[in-house]
Amino acid sequence: MPRLSRSDSKIITDTYHILLRGINKQDIFMDKDDKNKFIKCLTDTKEKYKYMIYSFAIMNNHVHLNIYDENDFMSKIIHKLCTSYGMYFNKKYERVGHIFQNRFKSIGIDTEEYLLNVIRYIHRNPEKDGICKMEEYKWSSYKDYISNNNKGITDIDFVLNLLDSNRNNAIYKFIQYNGMADKEHSDAEYEMETKLNDEDACNCIKRILDIENVLEIQNYKKEKRNEVIYKISQIVGISSAQMVRLLGLNQRTIQRIIKEYKEKKGN
Repeated sequence: MPRLSRSDSKIITDTYHILLRGINKQDIFMDKDDKNKFIKCLTDTKEKYKYMIYSFAIMNNHVHLNIYDENDFMSKIIHKLCTSYGMYFNKKYERVGHIFQNRFKSIGIDTEEYLLNVIRYIHRNPEKDGICKMEEYKWSSYKDYISNNNKGITDIDFVLNLLDSNRNNAIYKFIQYNGMADKEHSDAEYEMETKLNDEDACNCIKRILDIENVLEIQNYKKEKRNEVIYKISQIVGISSAQMVRLLGLNQRTIQRIIKEYKEKKGN
């Protein structure tokens, strides 16, 4: 089975699973021209903000993106995408107002194994929605991987290299992995649907730790701070990206602490 063991799966940073949904869950792509336009918007923002796309799926009323954003341009990327496509959509269909929900969902991806899990979840969206098999769907990154297309919008090298140094073997393992329906790897959908917003996450942390201000965690002694950070990471619905924003610590520090604490506990 082509998967990374827990000991082999390495910590990664600056990688995210993004969900953009049409307002009131309404359709935001009416035909193939609309989807092509959104791909053009993605291409333009990639050129401007220098991020990578590891996987994507453009559905009728929502979009899944899996990106690597080392320059911390997330807000600018999403704003540019939504504004550019929104202007096109409103002009074409003679409407006004927002077409995307105001708050996009973002979950930090902290290990290579979870990255593969998210990619598979994204690629299986057409099957989940009863549209077609993932290999038949034209509006996702799956086709770029199985055709070894380095000229498409998808940055395939990093992911395929995780699976095998030989490109043909890597593609074979990629196809196998994406075809799996193992419950052990079904947490991408669960996390996307159960993620807390920042306000609720902050209140949850304060309630569990019985503190007034989450920023006081920065002043804890190292051992206590690490224990608390690991405890927060186990709260259902709180992502590593949220922990960065709420705790005032950088992502690499948080992910290193979680990794070291797991090793210390023998997990």
